[in-house]
Amino acid sequence: MISRRENGVPFFEFPNLASLPGIRHGVFTRKGGASLGPYAALNVGQSLGDRPEAVASNRERVSRCLGNLRLAFIRQVHGTDVVVLKNGAPEVADPDTLPAADAMVTDIPRTGLVIQTADCQAVMLYDPRQRVAANVHSGWRGSIRNIIGKTVGAMTSRFRCDPRDIRAGIGPSLGPCCAEFIHYRNEIPREFWKYKGENRHFDFWSASRDQLLNAGVPEEHIFTSRLCTRCRTDLFFSYRGEHATGRLAMVIGLG
Repeated sequence: MISRRENGVPFFEFPNLASLPGIRHGVFTRKGGASLGPYAALNVGQSLGDRPEAVASNRERVSRCLGNLRLAFIRQVHGTDVVVLKNGAPEVADPDTLPAADAMVTDIPRTGLVIQTADCQAVMLYDPRQRVAANVHSGWRGSIRNIIGKTVGAMTSRFRCDPRDIRAGIGPSLGPCCAEFIHYRNEIPREFWKYKGENRHFDFWSASRDQLLNAGVPEEHIFTSRLCTRCRTDLFFSYRGEHATGRLAMVIGLG
């Protein structure tokens, strides 16, 4: 991961995306924001108990780091619906009006697609040939239903993307060191058990990589951050590690 800092706010970039013209993206940490307590400091999640003015300030800071992109949010529900933005971003002010979905795809310039995380994966996708960006919320529930593959499918069907052109970045999330599922026999389909290591821990980083490969994305176009959010609560919010906590901003948009 490439370390960056803008206006006092630190964030990371994926090496395979940072080298491409025409997009801006940021894997933001919990540092550099206005929130206090368990939400310290760069929490972008509403309805968590944080001060609304702090969340608004944090979202503005994220936008400024990425050239003042207009940030588009969805109401993440651990499903497989994909929002296609062709005519503008959803309203960002009121969380009750946001579309319920877990991925966004767009070809609209100056729109930053935001996935909020606190252990789940954000998987950023970009096709430099068709100039189409996508961002995916892939928690374990979305992973076992292949939200990643469905998002690549939306890129191909709605924007004529060729999966062989797509670059992908798998963001900080629960690693195989910490993704324990005590009741995995009831929660995780048998076809995912090949990702189980010792002590009922699952490697969803590898699962996401395999889903990208199965969707046609070349292996050399996939980068996995390999940063575990629960291990690195100094940098990231972790629901499993902290319970009451904030939400990280994972953003990609056309510059």
